[in-house]
Amino acid sequence: MTESVTINVDGMVCAACQSHVQRALDQTPGVAKAAVNLMTGQAVVSFDPQAVATAQLMEAIRDTGYEAELPQAGLTALQEQENQDQAQGREVRELAVKALVSLVLGSVLMFAPMLIPGVTMHDPWILYGGAVATLFAMVWCGGSIYRAAWRVVRHGSADMNVLVALGTGAAALYSWAVSFAPNAFMTRGVMADVYYEAALLILAFVLGGRALEAQAKRRTSSALRKLIHLQPASAHVKRESNEVELPIERVRKGDVIVVRPGERIPVDGEVIEGTSYVDEAMLTGEPAPVAKEIGDRVIGGTVNTTGSFQLRATALGEASVLFRIVNLMKEAQGSRAPIERLADRISRVFVPSVLGLSILTFVGWMLAGQTAFRAATAAVAVLIVACPCAMGLAVPTAVMVATGRGAQMGLLIKGGEPLERLHRVDTIVLDKTGTLTEGHPRVTETNLSTASLRLLAGAEKRSEHPLARAIVDYAGASSTEPEKFRSVTGQGVWARVEGHDVLAGTRTFLVDNGVDALTDAGICVAIDGRYEGFVLVSDPLREKAAGTIARFRKLGLEVVLLTGDRRAAAEAIAQQCGISRVIAEVLPEGKTSEITRLKSEGHVVAMVGDGINDAPALAQADVGFAMGSGTDIAMEAGDVTLLRTDLSAIVSGISLSRATWKIMRQNLGWALIYNVLAIPAAAFGLLNPVIASAAMAMSSISVVTNSLRLKRFQA
Repeated sequence: MTESVTINVDGMVCAACQSHVQRALDQTPGVAKAAVNLMTGQAVVSFDPQAVATAQLMEAIRDTGYEAELPQAGLTALQEQENQDQAQGREVRELAVKALVSLVLGSVLMFAPMLIPGVTMHDPWILYGGAVATLFAMVWCGGSIYRAAWRVVRHGSADMNVLVALGTGAAALYSWAVSFAPNAFMTRGVMADVYYEAALLILAFVLGGRALEAQAKRRTSSALRKLIHLQPASAHVKRESNEVELPIERVRKGDVIVVRPGERIPVDGEVIEGTSYVDEAMLTGEPAPVAKEIGDRVIGGTVNTTGSFQLRATALGEASVLFRIVNLMKEAQGSRAPIERLADRISRVFVPSVLGLSILTFVGWMLAGQTAFRAATAAVAVLIVACPCAMGLAVPTAVMVATGRGAQMGLLIKGGEPLERLHRVDTIVLDKTGTLTEGHPRVTETNLSTASLRLLAGAEKRSEHPLARAIVDYAGASSTEPEKFRSVTGQGVWARVEGHDVLAGTRTFLVDNGVDALTDAGICVAIDGRYEGFVLVSDPLREKAAGTIARFRKLGLEVVLLTGDRRAAAEAIAQQCGISRVIAEVLPEGKTSEITRLKSEGHVVAMVGDGINDAPALAQADVGFAMGSGTDIAMEAGDVTLLRTDLSAIVSGISLSRATWKIMRQNLGWALIYNVLAIPAAAFGLLNPVIASAAMAMSSISVVTNSLRLKRFQA
């Protein structure tokens, strides 16, 4: 049995960093699966506790040169996100200040000889002042870069920090040597010039790029941040006939809470008094307010619009819908998409290759008769411009923004893998009850006597099937509890009620039990072995079902209706909404077989369902869509949970996946093209180190900015 742990990893700044940690965890005995995410700075590891301990996993990460620690214990997902937001805010401010200091110092050293008469680069205050200013900037502004580079090198690896440290360190060391031993250069005919401004401006651009990158990263999680702030800080609770305002932490399950017009509903609950309309758009994407009356369920964080009502608290804290959505989103945003393996493979050889190219560049310039410093300048430019930051950010930024945008549209996409698979789907398989139909069936016709109907309702009382509930509701309160009860999934029920044997189900079910059922219509009923009649139960088609099916076809998707209902009923529904392919009278275990058969035909299959019976088929499909109105089991089995019952959300999900896949490829393409063009330009001296550092920073920012376009996605 495997366990899962989330480990905070500090110091990762590029694809090479992520790749080092990922490879170390993958190679640790006992690790079943690891997902290291550059954007979140976390590693989610599934492992066998009998084979490896959490402490060993953390040590494996530290052995790559990065810090590892467990998240603070006792914090909820909301508190963790708030702490992360605060930490990201501090990081942005700190990086911005340090970048500004480096920029000011570098600009002074660069422009002073140009703007102040009589001042040259060889003046003592430039030489010694520059030496002190550069040392200060490298220790205070860029200290984290050099410390991280040393940790990584000490463990036999190399990453972006190493490249930046080598580049700036080379410029600084050369300049310090010139400042304090100029004769050693002059006597050898070498220009005794200093390049403090280059080291300072490189640091400024690198730190400034990281500040902008960190700010852009914060924007990628804005949807999650909005969700977190939906929960009110307090609630109006009735205690001993008095209404008191209590902090949300003091609300208990079962408390009666008063909600006034315009207020956010503080917790999940059931309406026990009053009526209203509730705006659930932020959680479900449902644009119109939803009517709520006694007995209806309401979700914490949604907004009461008009009336006043009272609710009884049913779920608090981690058990609430809001918390569960936040947890699912955090897991999704920390996951990896399969396309990231490409970035991993490239980054494993990238940094060592860049170091080799830098050395070749230096040797090439020296062989061409250039000065050592001219050769070093080109080599340093290669080191800096080749940083693989953009490659590491290309996919996770798109996943974070897309999953956040999906949540705003009423879709919980459980990670990068289903998000990537979804764009390849060519076949949509739909269940009927609760998916194409409302899921609230009602009796429309029966030829049973009142006495037989009462016995049938008694037999159906223990059944969880929606059709059974419709029969019980239709019969009213006159039915009694069954003395014995047995259900045959997908076929019918047998019960002993008031001393009578009651059979109800398909005609085949009754015939198999020795009853000659005279009709195929509806639910056939037999009492004490004699056929008594039938009950017709209908479940109305969802309002937008037909329009959604038409949109599926426009996307080039084949639509299949897969149901356990009779073929006549299934084909009637299919005809109403425009579905041409129907697979009916399929038992629950048969649904999984049908999904397997479709996949064996070469189709990439998405299954949409909402019940316990659908869970195996949802898991078997390439992508499982679980209706949020369905059972928790179906929600766990699905790759995507629909938070609203409108099937058009599925169209939005597929379109969003296709747009995200396009963004991922653009990001990776840009990162590769940037390096393909920039490295030769730097090697041939067309980019100096300062310009190279600015170009490197802009490459990362461009990738994040491109991903942020998904925030405005409209299906």
